[in-house]
Amino acid sequence: TVVTGSETGLLGIALHPAFAENRRLFVRYSSPPREGTPSDYSHTFVLSEFRVGDDGRRVKPGSERTVLEIPQPQRNHNAGSIVFGPDGYLFVGVGDGGAGGDQGTGHASDWYDSVPGGNGQDVTTNLLGSILRIDVEGRDGEKGYAIPEDNPLVGREGLDEQFAWGFRNPWQLSVDRGALYAGDVGQNRYEEIDHVVSGGNYGWNVKEGRHCFQASDCPDTTPETVSGGEPLRDPVVEYPHSNQPVSGISVIIGNVYRGTAVPGLQGSFVFADYRAEGRLFRAEPSGDEWPTEVLPVVSGDAGKLQQVLSLGRDADGEMYVLGSGENGGGVYRLAAAK
Repeated sequence: TVVTGSETGLLGIALHPAFAENRRLFVRYSSPPREGTPSDYSHTFVLSEFRVGDDGRRVKPGSERTVLEIPQPQRNHNAGSIVFGPDGYLFVGVGDGGAGGDQGTGHASDWYDSVPGGNGQDVTTNLLGSILRIDVEGRDGEKGYAIPEDNPLVGREGLDEQFAWGFRNPWQLSVDRGALYAGDVGQNRYEEIDHVVSGGNYGWNVKEGRHCFQASDCPDTTPETVSGGEPLRDPVVEYPHSNQPVSGISVIIGNVYRGTAVPGLQGSFVFADYRAEGRLFRAEPSGDEWPTEVLPVVSGDAGKLQQVLSLGRDADGEMYVLGSGENGGGVYRLAAAK
């Protein structure tokens, strides 16, 4: 059973890297509360494996194997993206638990006193507010997965599944030539794209984007007593909710364009916002803060992108947009204007 509404539902799908041979499919969805989920929580985060028929089109009934369950306090900030890295390990985006400010029911205490909470800055209590990295080929005890030995918290204080933390709602993940990127949805001022590295702390809820959250001043590192004073990493892309050409309310990331249909996009990072209003965006990967600009969409097509729900890239590096607007919605392939 899948819980839908608000930000719950069917949230992520990833084909096993050897799907053509083994027909293994991984799905991230929201379930009614399962055993182990507190009675005052909203639902249960579920990551499952399914087997697909030989034609590659239909899941085999009864083939579900639960890989991971996480109790979810609220209905929002569920993230959901799952992607395989080049080493075959699965990255799993996990939101901070919901509500606002990383505070309230289900939100842990952390080292930062200026803003109460939260899960983004706690790596010991639960897996919320993090990006996980797991090995779906193995099993550690009763877990439905194994822990890669080079995960950053193995042998240190913290939960070994965690690869990076300090996230609010890492709605979409993408991998390009070994680099992992996350689009982390902001609260009410800034959206961000992060270049995610092992053991990285991306600042929430001390910061929203590059800015202090609910405080006039904030640190750029954790205390020495917390992981030896780790840096709070800034996003490579940040944009506001208004008053700028690149703006919006909820970041939707794509990937670096590696196709040939639009030569002028080669090497650019293509992204969008849920409130697209006919716009797509590009960033040029350069330095610690990437320059951004609006990517022109011809007037006849802009009306189809009043909202952007997702972006994806195929094996040839071409980019696709799932959008809604005029004539309903559809999946559109980026092409050079004629």
